[in-house]
Amino acid sequence: MKRLLPLLLIAAPAFAEEPVIEDVAITKTGDDTYRFSVTIRHPDTGWDHYADGWRVLDMDGNELGMRVLFHPHENEQPFTRSLDGVVIPAGTTEVQVQARDLPKGWNEGTTIVPLPGS
Repeated sequence: MKRLLPLLLIAAPAFAEEPVIEDVAITKTGDDTYRFSVTIRHPDTGWDHYADGWRVLDMDGNELGMRVLFHPHENEQPFTRSLDGVVIPAGTTEVQVQARDLPKGWNEGTTIVPLPGS
């Protein structure tokens, strides 16, 4: 067991990195609907460790929309993916975007972004 411990410590930092939201572009597409384009950077290493989604939350933490990422992006960093048809309640001026990775799950923190025209 003593020989495995150093290997586990070396591998641990790669799994400690959360996906980083580098940019969020929001376009109003209807009265209450929006398109979100989110740019994420994450040290994807393959199917066992990759950024596998992001979601839009209201300021109370209620999910308004979610984009699932179905495969690793090892050779495409950072990468941008979009989600259309996100319904945002009237009067909302800002939302949160939260990223997720496999195997850890949702990031603890969020990125707060203003809606266009707010």
